[in-house]
Parts: sequence; structure tokens; C-alpha cells
Amino acid sequence: MPLSIPAIADAFEDVNSLIVERLRSDVGLVEDIGQYIVAGGGKRMRPILVLLTGAALGDISPQHKCFAAVIEFLHTATLLHDDVVDVSSLRRGRPTANAAYGNASSVLVGDFIYSRAFQLLVDIGDMRILKDIADTTNRIAEGEVLQLVRAGDPNTTEAQYYEVIQAKTAVLFGAACYGSALLAGASETKASKLREFGINLGIAFQIVDDILDYQGDPVTMGKNLGDDLAEGKPTLPLIHAIQTAQTEDAALVRAAISNKDKTLLGNVVKIIHANGSLSYSRDRALEFQQNAEKAISALADGEIKQALAALANQAVARVV
Repeated sequence: MPLSIPAIADAFEDVNSLIVERLRSDVGLVEDIGQYIVAGGGKRMRPILVLLTGAALGDISPQHKCFAAVIEFLHTATLLHDDVVDVSSLRRGRPTANAAYGNASSVLVGDFIYSRAFQLLVDIGDMRILKDIADTTNRIAEGEVLQLVRAGDPNTTEAQYYEVIQAKTAVLFGAACYGSALLAGASETKASKLREFGINLGIAFQIVDDILDYQGDPVTMGKNLGDDLAEGKPTLPLIHAIQTAQTEDAALVRAAISNKDKTLLGNVVKIIHANGSLSYSRDRALEFQQNAEKAISALADGEIKQALAALANQAVARVV
């Protein structure tokens, strides 16, 4: 998508070059793992949000490009740590860094990338953004711990689920838009509206990811189906199935979550389909997508606004 938008195409390439450059280290293993993660691809949605927000409010400055790299580094560091915690072996169709290099190396390089992000923030020199990113990374850490606490808990409510995914996923989307808006000289009111766009987009994106764990194509997704169930994650499709299924079926889903039992995946998928739990989850994702589009309604019409709306649409279109 980014290369089809002339307004950000060159800037996007500059950000990719900056990411590679700032991952350099005198310690070979640090650079090896960092480049391994970057070379694994990914949608680069978060840095794209930084660039599109800057373009929507005027122009993309060198600071915007630096901030886009910050956001991608924070996301990358989170992935390295998450894959260790979740004992994941596959991401984007190839072995995770922890599978390829070991858990200890992945955690420590994740720490390096986190600290490199804050070095870049110091280069930007905006205390408002530094504070917001410090608060955001703290919130992400809380969200990851909260997800760990809720793992294996079939009594998790829908509201508690949203609390987890907003903290662990959506706040970084929001911070990308908010910080970029501040760099463009936007008012606090306008910057907060753009944060609202990012958060709603991030929630919709995560709901769809959770749906795909029960209906996606492993080749397309680049990850193993049923991993969420194996980790006992009470995601929205499971929460809805427990609430709506007949007693025996609900008990099976509850047991699968409590015991983190992936062998029950086939039965769980049947129950989810029988009770419309994927459709329900898709409808919730669409609501958050629509909320995201409302948050940017005041932006000037044009290519950039359309591109922001298209990002929100694409997040949900993976299952609609």
C-alpha cells in the first residue's frame, strides 16, 4: 500500500533505510537478530500511520521519519519479547527469532531495540512525545502482564478482553498518530482525535487477528492456527461462544481455555461456527473501524484521508 501513495512513498523508503542503519551494533548478535526481524517483513502499519498523519496535516519532516522508526522499533521489541513469553515458533511464515537464536538472545536484543527507540526520541527532542511514548510503553507492558494473568481464565468478560487488547496493541497505534500530529504542529484537540483514530484501528486490527486464529489459512497468516487456544487466551470468539452455546458446548470451550488444550481445537471451531461467534466478532471489529473513520471526519478530503480510511478498512477486510 505505501508505495502506491506518492505522498509517502519516498518517506517510507527513507524510514526503512533509517531502521536498518540504526540497528547497527558492534555486537554481531544484536545486529543479526535485529536484521532477521526486519527482513521478516510485516505490514509496517504503525510507521505508515506516522507518515500518513504527518502528510494529512501538512508535510513529512525528518522528525516524522525518525518517529516512524521509533514506533517500528517499539513494535519489533514487543514482538521479540512476546514470542518468548508465548513460546511461539512461527511468525510471518518463518521461525521466530527465539526459535532461531534462543530465548535469552531474543529478550536481550529486544531490550537493545527498546533502548535504541528512546535514543531516537532524544534526537527528536520533543518532551511531550517522549513522555507519551514512555507512558505508552509502560501501558503496553501492563497489557502484556494482564494478558498473562487472564490466560487460562474462561470467566474473562468482553470488557476485560477489550481492556487487554487496547493496552497491548491499540495504544501504540494511537501513539503513532498522536506523536506525528504533535510533530506537525497540531493542537492537542486535533492530536487527540488522531490518537482516537489509531486506537480504534488497533482494536479492530487485534479483533481480526484473534478471529483468524480460528478460521485463517496458516500459509497466508504465517503462523500456526490454534496458538491462542494453546496459550489459553480468552479472545472474543471464545468469550462469545461461552456466553451463547448450550451448556455442554460452553463447558468444553471453558475447559479448552482452562487447560490450554489445543487438541480440542476442532471441537472449539465447530462450536464457534455454530453459535455465530466469528460473525459477532467481525461485527465488533467493524464497529471499531467505523469509530476510527469518524475520528478523522474533520480532516480535509483527499488522497491522504482516503489512505487512512483504507488502512482501517484493510484491517477488517481480512475477514469480511
